[in-house]
Amino acid sequence: MQYVTPDLCDAYPDVQVVEPMFANFGGRDSFGGEIVTIKCHEDNSVVKAQVDQPGQGKVMVVDGGGSLRRAMLGDMLAEKAAKNGWEGIIVYGCVRDVDVLAQTDLGIQALASHPMKTDKRDIGDLNVNVTFGGVTFRPGEFVYADNNGIIVSASALRMPQ
Repeated sequence: MQYVTPDLCDAYPDVQVVEPMFANFGGRDSFGGEIVTIKCHEDNSVVKAQVDQPGQGKVMVVDGGGSLRRAMLGDMLAEKAAKNGWEGIIVYGCVRDVDVLAQTDLGIQALASHPMKTDKRDIGDLNVNVTFGGVTFRPGEFVYADNNGIIVSASALRMPQ
């Protein structure tokens, strides 16, 4: 499904808009779906576990604390997420392997790229409320993203005709 966030904002003026800080790194220019959250800092163990789960209709929102010192997502995890049907991944932190990510059938937005992988200490929380960019992401709510920005809604949105 192709989403246009300006059109969604016009049709649903009560949506929350994430502060502009994200760049598009994935092969999909737009994506949206039900929110699944992960809160972790410089450890993507929980991300690695979640990309192996079915993700149809879902978007993984990873609160990496805004760290610019490690990449929370790379080519191998992105490819697994795409294979398992995830719509997209939003990373409040960094990604790596950006040339491969751009060719992966997955929406990916993040703050920046960084070549260093994370530590694996199995530390992180799944499906807890996370807040960044002036918005709280709640599991079970919905997020939509494109090159214009990222918006959050308590309920599913339909593109206006």
